[in-house]
Amino acid sequence: MSSSLIRRSRVESQGLLQLALPILGAQLAQAGMSTVDVLMAGRASAADLAAVSVGASLWVPLMLFMTGTLMGLTPIVAQHLGATRYTDIRPAVHQALWVALALGLGSALLLHGLAAPVFGVMAVPDEVAGLATHYLYAVAPGLPGMALYQGLRAFSDGMNHTRPALLISLIGLLVNIPCNYLLIHGGDGVTLLLGAATPDWLQTLPALGAVGCGVATSIAMWVMCLSMVWYTRHARAYRTVTLWTAPALPQPGRIAELLRVGLPIGVAIFTEVTLFTLIALFVAGFGSIVVAAHQVALNFTSLLFMLPLSLGMALTVRVGNAIGRNAPEQARFVAFNGVGCALIAALLIDIVLLLGGSRIVAFYSANPEVRALAGQLILLAILYQFSDALQVSMAGALRGYKDTRIIMAITLFAYWIVGLGGGHLLGRGWAGHFSGLGVYGYWLGLIAGLSVAALLLGWRLWHTARHTMTRMTPAAESGPTEHKDA
Repeated sequence: MSSSLIRRSRVESQGLLQLALPILGAQLAQAGMSTVDVLMAGRASAADLAAVSVGASLWVPLMLFMTGTLMGLTPIVAQHLGATRYTDIRPAVHQALWVALALGLGSALLLHGLAAPVFGVMAVPDEVAGLATHYLYAVAPGLPGMALYQGLRAFSDGMNHTRPALLISLIGLLVNIPCNYLLIHGGDGVTLLLGAATPDWLQTLPALGAVGCGVATSIAMWVMCLSMVWYTRHARAYRTVTLWTAPALPQPGRIAELLRVGLPIGVAIFTEVTLFTLIALFVAGFGSIVVAAHQVALNFTSLLFMLPLSLGMALTVRVGNAIGRNAPEQARFVAFNGVGCALIAALLIDIVLLLGGSRIVAFYSANPEVRALAGQLILLAILYQFSDALQVSMAGALRGYKDTRIIMAITLFAYWIVGLGGGHLLGRGWAGHFSGLGVYGYWLGLIAGLSVAALLLGWRLWHTARHTMTRMTPAAESGPTEHKDA
């Protein structure tokens, strides 16, 4: 490898990491909000914990579908920015905000209409179902705010400014913690914490349990939304766009472009989330030890997965910028260099899993059976880290090309047919031929599904990059541009 290519790769990797690390921090902060909800609800009562957990299984997939759909704005903005078409960015963002408002209101209404019937079909105990329903009623008003925040975050990411999402996610976490405590435990909980210094008005605050957790989540969502509105209005980084002037009414053409790029992303993310939800339901039949070990291993590996996920999200911006500059060769280099960075991240994750997996598992559970099984599942997780890093980084690069429909098709096939279908056959077996491998079979199915996704997405990225090279007439291509964040 020539010294010039090494330097080019180093400069590009630095720019990618400068975008990806704030995204990683934002993802971890949002995961922290869910963890705080579970921990604080669990200290209130087992019923409140169950209500929050069951309720989250409905609203979180909806939120991720909204987020994925609005992520279609990021490559649109990135390509406009690369081409210095600043006047096209503002109307694109305005249309995304209309879509965000519609998605947020639709999701809120959906929760109101479906919560009780779904819990009835799931045979959730009456006490938990009632609490979970009212918890969702409390979360629902926050979904429009979260959707608007995600639309503005997609705009900011596309502008190469990913730090605001980190800062505002931390604000959301800091708001969520005290609001959770106040609303879940009420005046009695505050009095225990503050003693005689508790103001009189706080002492009369009712303890709302799971419902208070939902209200706190809604408050945090709107705080994040309003914070992002304030930041995009006042930060110098967005002055070339003049975002908050001349508001645009809904424009069907621009909305169609956003949905063409974003809806497949939303469906792909929703598919992945529901895959893990269904596997958790299937695994439940193997007993509490297996369920606990499965959740421990999955939770730990999911936290580590956020590193390659953040690299993939940053790749969308870098590739989109290069395409906007009419630099297809640079876009191809950025894409495959980013895939290489994701492989390095996977290697680091494997080292962490191999050397520290058993120690980390001990923090989750004191049960020796749970620890032993979770440790074995983590060893299986080592096998799919490279496939997982490959597929998520390649999907991120393809989004930069605005090539998203094929991602949806590959995801549906690899996750549902190969991953879930294959895992179910391996886990449960089939009569007269194979008795099944239990939870190991489902994890082997995940490995197979992620590997197939990586192979198919690799083929698609190579094809898309080559086709773009022949289709576009490149201008004088520049090397990787230095990244400057606000």
